Order: sequence, then structure tokens, then C-alpha cells
Amino acid sequence: MKKLFLVLAVAALSFSTAIAQEAAAAAPAEEATVENAEAAPVAEEVVAEEAINPEVEIAGESLHHVLMQKFLEGGWGWMLPILIVLVLGLAIAIERILFLGLSTINTKKFIAAVEKALNEGGIEAAKAVCRDTKGPIASIYWQGLDRYEQGLDAVEKAVVSYGSVQTGQLESGLGWLSLFIALSPSLGFMGTVVGLVQSFDSIQAAGDISPALVAGGMKVALLTTLLGLIAAMVLQVFYNYVIVKIDGIVNEMEDASITLMDILTVYKK
Repeated sequence: MKKLFLVLAVAALSFSTAIAQEAAAAAPAEEATVENAEAAPVAEEVVAEEAINPEVEIAGESLHHVLMQKFLEGGWGWMLPILIVLVLGLAIAIERILFLGLSTINTKKFIAAVEKALNEGGIEAAKAVCRDTKGPIASIYWQGLDRYEQGLDAVEKAVVSYGSVQTGQLESGLGWLSLFIALSPSLGFMGTVVGLVQSFDSIQAAGDISPALVAGGMKVALLTTLLGLIAAMVLQVFYNYVIVKIDGIVNEMEDASITLMDILTVYKK
């Protein structure tokens, strides 16, 4: 999880650094255009050639270009935290999905294999089957079988206790994912408030209300809110999927635990 978390975080920071560098390079370019007004005819010819070139036109309308433009228009100082929260949330969600996928097994086939090994080779053979099988159900079975000599009551206590431990491991990281879901729109709304404050400051400084004065602040307000809501919705979908997956595994764990007690009761007789 730490490696996946680190890779995605570095990717987000690299993307934001590239955007900031492009924004910083845009200002000197505008100043050079003003200072070299005498070279306007040459610039117009270059622009005309680029307009004719279909590759330049396609690149200018690409999704990457549009997203970068909107990111800069929204103010990278407010859009960047939302993007980082989104990337970190996706890292946790992907790690959980991979972990839960590796924890899922064919429960009926596993129980049949344990019961067969128990009848043919005893407790140690059944423990060997559990040891060679991945997932929380196999771990619970191993803990229960390991305490068989202490009696069925000890087996039941071990199964219940270790079942709680396995459930906690399945739910690891969900607290952070829930935090990022709540934090994304909050950051967006904060950018909205800042954008509105900027608009009112512009109106107060100019002493007049015009669309040109409030357009910049309103654009920051709307774009930050939009990105915050999108990030929250994306993370919410992953969160609900992970929750449903965990509930399914926990139900299988409980059903398998009951089956284990029945198998051991019959075996003891």
C-alpha cells in the first residue's frame, strides 16, 4: 500500500509542477509579445501557419489541454489540494480493492477440502490445507484448528476473536478514504468563498459592477467547486464498492465459522 500510495502522490505532484511551470512561462511570453509589437506581422504569419496545421489544431482541442487550461483558470493554489486529495483517495481505494480481491476464495471448495483432509489425515492435515490457502477464512480456520486440543469452547472463542481481527484488517484505510470524501467538496467550497471575496474586492476597488470585474473570481469559485464535487463523487463510488465487498467477505467468514464448529463437533464424536 505504501508503494502505491507514494507512486500516485509523486505523479500528482509532478503533474501539478508541470502545470505551475506552464503558468509561469505564460507570463514572460505575454510580456515579450507586448515589447516586440513591431514583429506583429511575423507573428501573425506564424499563427496562420499553426492554424493551417491540423496537428496543432487537434492538440489545442485535446482533453489534456482543456483540463490543464481549466486547472489554471481555477487557480492552481486551490485546485492542487483537491487533486492531491483525489489521488491519495484513489490510492487507498485501489489498494483495498486489490487486497480484497486477493482475500476472496471459493469458500465451498475450501471447506470441502478442509473437511476431507480432517477425515483422512486429522487436525494437522486440515491445518496444512489452511496454511496453503490465502484469505481471512483460511486464517480463521487455522486458528480454530490450532486450539482443537483445548476443547470446542476454546475453538469457538478463537474463531470469534480472530474473526474480529480479520474484519479490522479488511476495513483498514477506510477511515482515511471517508475523510478524503468529506474533504474534497470542503476544499472546493473554500475556493468558492475565496473567489467570491475576490469578486467583491474588485467591485469595491472599482466602485462599479461590471461582468469583467467579477468574471475572474466567479470562475475560480465555480471551477474549484466543480473539481471538489467530482473528486468526492469518484471517491464515494470506490468507497461504496469496497464496503459492499467487505460485507460480502464478512458474511462468508461468519457462515464458514459456523460450518467449522459443525465439522469439528462431528469429528470429535
